[in-house]
Amino acid sequence: MTESLAQLSTVFLYAAMGLYAAAFIAFALDLARRGARATAVEAAVVPSAVARRAEVAAPVGAPATTVIGGSSTAPPPPPSSALGRLSSRISTRVEDDVMNAAGGGASLKWAFALTIIGFAFHLVADVLRGIAAARVPWANMWEFSMTGTLVIIGVFLIANLKWPITYVGTFVLGLVLVLQGIALLRYYVPVVPLQPALQSYWLVIHIIVAVLGTAFFALGFALSGLQLLQYRRERQVAESRPQQFRFLATLPSSVALENLAYRINIVGFIAWTFTLIAGAIWAEKAWGRYWGWDTKEVWTFIIWVIYAGYIHARATRGWRGSRSAWLAIIGFAAVLFNFGIVNVFFHGLHAYSGL
Repeated sequence: MTESLAQLSTVFLYAAMGLYAAAFIAFALDLARRGARATAVEAAVVPSAVARRAEVAAPVGAPATTVIGGSSTAPPPPPSSALGRLSSRISTRVEDDVMNAAGGGASLKWAFALTIIGFAFHLVADVLRGIAAARVPWANMWEFSMTGTLVIIGVFLIANLKWPITYVGTFVLGLVLVLQGIALLRYYVPVVPLQPALQSYWLVIHIIVAVLGTAFFALGFALSGLQLLQYRRERQVAESRPQQFRFLATLPSSVALENLAYRINIVGFIAWTFTLIAGAIWAEKAWGRYWGWDTKEVWTFIIWVIYAGYIHARATRGWRGSRSAWLAIIGFAAVLFNFGIVNVFFHGLHAYSGL
């Protein structure tokens, strides 16, 4: 019965992965549609903007040139401040038209529907694994991968209730597909009883906050990556250079993306702080000491230090723009290293991967 439920859990997980893959394609199609609409809107708005600038430079009824003694003189140009204000209004109009044209289409609706259905299948898979094991399903790498990616999708869906961040769907779904794909290939283990050291309610608390922290860090990572791309596009626009990713014109500015990533990473940092605290209490219950410089403990602390440095540098040292984005990306890279490398190749007291 136990093994049958575990196998049924895997079937539901494969179904969820298929739905996530379809949602990933739908989110990518939405980004492509955004890029096409941005190109069309800019092509329609910019010529009229140029004509408007010509009207300001040469008002209706004013002579284009004045001939004096065989030489022509042009009327004095309008003040530069007026042209600056006009250019600002033109840029704002282009931005507004592009944003309005990039509203949700059929591909985005399908993407969300598929993500929600996939999340439901994923949740059933996680619950079935827990029933099969008669415990919370996160005692080894396979179960942690299953539960962790489930929470990442859940945080993404819930975050969209507060912030319209559908544009990170491609990045979030892509990350989940990669992480869970690796787990399916490398981490699967049959259901086994818990080791004595894991038979503690502090394990539940420790892993819950760790999974939540990882999910928020993943969302912050996606936003920071988009922030770097958007900052690059803004520089290309300012320097009148070609743009590679036209869909970025439909997204918030790099400053807005940075601010949102900062808020989300703060939530992740709070959860990670509780991860350290709960882990220390659990270590005292299991091994008789709060801290022992185990490899897993050290890397968990390194992640905390990186994100603490990110928050401190941005809040007090003025580290804005690309520097803060790279710090957030380095922090999430450390999270992935802690999970995918330390758990597998460093065998200390935390050798509970099940591999």
